[in-house]
Amino acid sequence: MNSPAAFSTLLQQFAARPSVHVLESALQQLMHELASAGFASLPQPGRGQTLERWRVLARVAGTDLALAKLYEGHTDAQAIMAELEPGTAPATGTWGVWAAEPPYARVSLVAGRGQSVHLRGRKAWCSGALQLDWALLTAWDEQQQPQLVAVELRQPSVRMIDEPWQAVGMCSTASIDVEFEDAVAHCVGLPGAYLDRPGFWQGGGGIAACWYGAAQSIAGFLHTQCSAGRHDEHASAHLGAVDAALCGAAAALRETARWIDDHPHDSAELPVRRLRAQVEAAVGVVLEHVGRALGATPFCRNAHFARLAADLPVFLRQSHAERDLAALGQQVAAHTVEGWSL
Repeated sequence: MNSPAAFSTLLQQFAARPSVHVLESALQQLMHELASAGFASLPQPGRGQTLERWRVLARVAGTDLALAKLYEGHTDAQAIMAELEPGTAPATGTWGVWAAEPPYARVSLVAGRGQSVHLRGRKAWCSGALQLDWALLTAWDEQQQPQLVAVELRQPSVRMIDEPWQAVGMCSTASIDVEFEDAVAHCVGLPGAYLDRPGFWQGGGGIAACWYGAAQSIAGFLHTQCSAGRHDEHASAHLGAVDAALCGAAAALRETARWIDDHPHDSAELPVRRLRAQVEAAVGVVLEHVGRALGATPFCRNAHFARLAADLPVFLRQSHAERDLAALGQQVAAHTVEGWSL
């Protein structure tokens, strides 16, 4: 990464802004600045520096989760392109990855020649659609196989359906629907390659790093108060619970990153499912204990804290809760449980 000091300065300035709200234009401008300056070019997962990649994602998330949503999507798109189209540089601009497949919204490949195709249909949960230049999205070919495609978003045949986003959290990166009416795109990789590649679950670990970074930042407010002597035994107990949860999650992140680097071509589904469950549990502990320890003041009078506290519960629902735990349990039941041994 170019000039870590300059990167830190940009993040610190963005975190310190006095307003709890962030203008979409400001978010878009900062993402373009980060991308053009090389600050969004992270080490590829599974190549020996997975933990360093996750550290950067966690730091951005601790600054601002709206920024992290765009930043993680952009860096994930870069990693996907490098994995599926090595040697081909992505087009200049900011990128996102849209792979949600609810039954009411599906994009189809309707025509094409070679790698160039046309898209028709509706894509749901398109985070940052109003601010991005390009997107990688899943579409369906004539054989009903999922095909990853890259599409430029500033085409007349791409229509943003700017329906009201009701959540206070993550409102500046509202996940709207996008309609494609014979939009031009090009295929990335072979049909099914997006889900089958090792990088799919490696990228899922990066999401957990974002959850962790935001929780770590929220916990920092409690640590600051306690270390300054403005606390009682109850605040100390809350800090102890937060410390135990975050240290456990940090250990899981380090262990999983090391596993991925040691097994770059293997499926990371089981370790990453465990990781996401562990980090999600830790985030829940942090949100509960920090709020109970500090009361209403930071929620109401500190813009940085208020943004994170509103955004994190929404961002965290990128987890599928009990569905993810059930999938983890099914995998555990089908194998010898090596992870339980000391």
